[in-house]
Amino acid sequence: MPFRYFIKNLLLPPGAFLLLLLFAWWLRNARPRLARMLFAIGLIGMTAMSLPIVVQWSARAIETVPPLSQDDWAILAQRADAIVVLGSGRERNDPSWGADIPTGVALERMRYAARLSKASGLPILTTGGLHFGAPPSEASIMAESLRDDFGVSVRWQEGESRTTWENATMSAAILLPQGIKRVVVVTQAWHMPRSVWSFEKAGFDVVPAPVGFLSVDNARPFGGWTPEAKAVWQSGQLLNEAAGLVGYRLFYR
Repeated sequence: MPFRYFIKNLLLPPGAFLLLLLFAWWLRNARPRLARMLFAIGLIGMTAMSLPIVVQWSARAIETVPPLSQDDWAILAQRADAIVVLGSGRERNDPSWGADIPTGVALERMRYAARLSKASGLPILTTGGLHFGAPPSEASIMAESLRDDFGVSVRWQEGESRTTWENATMSAAILLPQGIKRVVVVTQAWHMPRSVWSFEKAGFDVVPAPVGFLSVDNARPFGGWTPEAKAVWQSGQLLNEAAGLVGYRLFYR
């Protein structure tokens, strides 16, 4: 698993653009024209990834699932039987807490799931596995935070999955035998199309509940045309999702 993540991070931008810059430096004497072309592609790619306006434009192509209307929160129980919150990693050994804690992205999902659960009365399942085989699971970390920080109890925990596909199939193994087929799926807006596809393939009727939209007005100085470190990470997430959407349709038919 660590090797798979290493290869993915190396081949997807910004890793791919950094490789181009490295090759440009390596070939600067032997193949100067090729080196200049590689340098230009790498530099332009890295610059584009760092611009919030590019994040905003790119997200519009991926965030195709609309937000859940707040008017529907209280009547969600008429459309679904449970809420599924997808994990999003962890912060390891945070000194303030003396333990692993949810990431900021996971907290955004958990806050929304807690609000939906309180409004609708629907029970929650958290899904997310171990970090390179080391406990606790993401599902357990989220369940603890939902209880202690948001006052919401989690009914089920799926703590083995490592991918979105496994989030769906392993959640299905828990919920479908109990007759729970209609689920509200909570995850980031840019992650929702792949999540909906995966959960529907696993046998669920899905009510999408996306959060954290990147396609809205970025509200940055100069309209988002100045580079930001955060935009590089956001661009990476969008590129990962674009690749994931294609890959899932090829390998999980």
